[in-house]
Parts: sequence; C-alpha cells; structure tokens
Amino acid sequence: MPTRDRVQAFVALVEQARFVEALEEFYHPNATMQDNQQAPRLGLERLIADERATMARFETMRTDPVADLLIDGDKVAIRWKFTFTPAEGPPMIMEELTLQRWEGDRVAEERFFYDPRQTRPPAVG
Repeated sequence: MPTRDRVQAFVALVEQARFVEALEEFYHPNATMQDNQQAPRLGLERLIADERATMARFETMRTDPVADLLIDGDKVAIRWKFTFTPAEGPPMIMEELTLQRWEGDRVAEERFFYDPRQTRPPAVG
C-alpha cells in the first residue's frame, strides 16, 4: 500500500513531464496499463517503449497540476489533464481518470478512462 507522500512524489514527476522517470521509479516490473476497453499492455519495458513512442510524436507534452487525487488502501484514482502539442497542427487536450492498484510502493495495474474523441483532430467546417 503506497503512502500519500509516495503517490504525491509520483504525481510531481508526471506534472514535471518526466514521464519515463515516473515509470522507472514508480512502476512494478510486471506492471500493466489499459486504455478504456483495449487489451492491457504488459511489462515495464513495454510501457517505457510505448511512452517514448508517444513522446516522439509531440513537440511538447504538458500536465496540468492535479487537483483530484484519491487514495484508498492500495487503490489510487487521479484526474489528469494533458496538453499534447505536435510540431504542426493544433494541440490536443486530453482529460482522463486513472485507476491504479499499487503493490507496496509501486504501481502494478493502471487503467485509463477517457473519451477517445479527445484523440482526434477537431472537425473542420
């Protein structure tokens, strides 16, 4: 079960856009991540590779300060708001809820809940 300080240290790294460092420091080697109803992605190496691929697609990625953080035993819920800015085109703003299950002081399972329409460019005309 994580301490509040441990979870807040994790959130602070993400807010600083230190995404890979957050994975390395706070995720279990066999961690899983799942987006909405998609199949879970397995293992820290895969999660880091996916994060690096996402970061390569954008010129900048910014995280708003977290206002909603709930901790109940080994469960953590966070409301994130990210701004992904590509080299060309408008920024993509994404808001999501994350439900995590921690084993000790590391995230073992994480599931993201968001509206996938946020990931599409706005309609023109």
